[in-house]
Amino acid sequence: MTEAINHFVQWYQNTLDAGGYPLIASLMAIESTVFPIPSEAVIPFAAQRAHATGSLSLSGIVLAGTIGSWVGATIMYWAARLAGRPLVLRYGPYFMVKEAKVHAAEQWAAHFGSFGVFVARLLPVVRHLIGIPMGIVKMDFKWYSLFTLVGSCLWCAVLAWVGVVAGNNIHGEMHRVVLWVAGAVAALGALYYFFVHRHFAGAAPSKEL
Repeated sequence: MTEAINHFVQWYQNTLDAGGYPLIASLMAIESTVFPIPSEAVIPFAAQRAHATGSLSLSGIVLAGTIGSWVGATIMYWAARLAGRPLVLRYGPYFMVKEAKVHAAEQWAAHFGSFGVFVARLLPVVRHLIGIPMGIVKMDFKWYSLFTLVGSCLWCAVLAWVGVVAGNNIHGEMHRVVLWVAGAVAALGALYYFFVHRHFAGAAPSKEL
C-alpha cells in the first residue's frame, strides 16, 4: 500500500500542472467513494504548488476539492439508495465495503443523524461510507448534499492551509510544521476516537436483511 501511495504521489506531482482543477476534483471524487486515494496527498500538495507558483488559486483548489467530494459522496448515496440494503450487503465486499462496516455505519448514522454527515466528512473510515446508510434510509438528498458540501469544504480548506504552512516552512522552521501537524493529528485522533472508534468497536453486526 505504501509503495502504491508513493507511485500515486509521484504521478500526481508530475500531472497536476496539466490537470489543474479538473484533476483535483476527479481525485477527490474518487477519494469519496470506495477507492483509497488519500485526500491528504491531493489538496495540500496542490495548495503548496499554488502558493509557490500562482498557477492555481487556493480558493479554486478548495472549490474543486469540495465539488469533487460531493460528486463522489453523491455516487455512494444513490448507489446505495437504488440498490437497496440487501444488494449492498451482498455485493459490497467486492468493492471493499464489508458487511460489518455497513452495519456499523448504519448504527453510527442512526445515532448521529444528519449532523453525522457533516462530521463524517472530517473523519477516516466513515467519510466514504456515510453515503451508504444515508442512501439506504433515503435521507433527504438536499440535506445530505448540504452537510456533505459544508463538511467537505471545511476539510479541503484545512488541508489547503496545511499545504501552505508546510510550503512556507519547507526551508525554514520545520519544527513549526511538525507542531502544527502533530496538533492537527491529535485533534482528529480525538474526534475519531469519540465519534468513530468507540461506536464501531461496540457495534454488533445485525444479521437481519
